Amino acid sequence: MAKNKLTRPKWIPRWLNLPFFIFLAFILLLLFFGDNNYLKIWDLNKEKAQLNAHIKAQKDSTAMFLHKIDELNTDRESLERIAREQYGMKQENEEVYITDIQ
Repeated sequence: MAKNKLTRPKWIPRWLNLPFFIFLAFILLLLFFGDNNYLKIWDLNKEKAQLNAHIKAQKDSTAMFLHKIDELNTDRESLERIAREQYGMKQENEEVYITDIQ
């Protein structure tokens, strides 16, 4: 008698069958080739972390500038210092000599 039925070799476990491979292929398809694949989610999480770091840096610089604005609105000496150093302004009764000596 000839065997018409295909038999599994002894070294292949019993649980390795066609439905298992179909299930495994479906899981791999979802993980790596779908619209919400793992690689895309990983890249989006990296971008989210970078954007959160950028937002934190912007908040820190905003706080610094708000502090400087408050200082200029309340402290007359710092306002005069900035006006003299950055804009070359002077009061009416004084003379300013600018030198390039450093």
